[in-house]
Amino acid sequence: MAVLVTGGAGYIGSHMVLELVDAGEDVVVLDNLSTGFSQAVAPQAELYVGDIEDNELVIQIIKKHDVRAIIHFAGSIIVPESVENPLMYYHNNTAKTRSLISSAVQGGVKTFIFSSTAAVYGMPEENPVLETTALKPMSPYGTSKLMSELMLADTAKAHDFHYVALRYFNVAGADPKGRSGQSTPRATHLIKVACETALGKRSHLEVFGTDYETEDGTCIRDYIHVSDLTKAHMDALGYLRKGGTSDVFNCGYSKGYSVLQVIDAVKRVSGCDFMVKLSARRPGDPAAIVAASIKIRETLGWAPKFDDLDTIVRLALAWERDLETFKKSA
Repeated sequence: MAVLVTGGAGYIGSHMVLELVDAGEDVVVLDNLSTGFSQAVAPQAELYVGDIEDNELVIQIIKKHDVRAIIHFAGSIIVPESVENPLMYYHNNTAKTRSLISSAVQGGVKTFIFSSTAAVYGMPEENPVLETTALKPMSPYGTSKLMSELMLADTAKAHDFHYVALRYFNVAGADPKGRSGQSTPRATHLIKVACETALGKRSHLEVFGTDYETEDGTCIRDYIHVSDLTKAHMDALGYLRKGGTSDVFNCGYSKGYSVLQVIDAVKRVSGCDFMVKLSARRPGDPAAIVAASIKIRETLGWAPKFDDLDTIVRLALAWERDLETFKKSA
């Protein structure tokens, strides 16, 4: 029996593979390597280079490895890019997910864990945000993920199929053992970009929007360490294996930090000052969004271990320093 991880050569997916391998699971990865790296996949897992919309390939993998669960990360994740190119996002995140779900049903896979996003909430009227908060995405990225959630819900009603959708807040950090981290070039994640700037890999860091209705005028986000996020997936997998019903959970710490607070943390932890430029707002960015995490803690028993901004930054910096060595191993 195996777990299929789509996008398992990417940032979060590679950490998920490590989590599963460490737990003794049989793991197979499907990734088209458009943004992922083959060397990021743990050697104990088998990697297939291909696309999740290739029904024939997915069914072949399911049958060959006796896949009983799918954890789905593959997709596009950049909010401004989704505003500029919405059709790409509806293809990569919605149409391809529909194809993968269809392959799962056809192949008899009954357990499915989906990588969703806090972007489905849009600009919430209250924080922290509950799972029952109105869903009003502000970008094609958020809408593409919401459409996938709706497809999962309808599929679960029509078939012997059970899912958990995890709505991520802002993922950051790297594997504490130094085995994987965020390696994508031209990344847009704040902590990743700030670490690159602190280490001289960028000339400056750009802050998008200083006139939001927040204490210092910059956006507020809930940052979650990637290893705590993958542990949430393990908890979701155990929950479904024990007969848990299909459900949706927020993944965050229930505390928010502004952009300027994060920049200060990176400067403090790295011991490096760097240039910060202030720019206009980007389309699709809410002023503040923080997770209510009571449900995932109580229902799945999720207990994060890295709930500390300085710890997240320290591990991100450590990975960034070793990144060139990782890339040379390709």
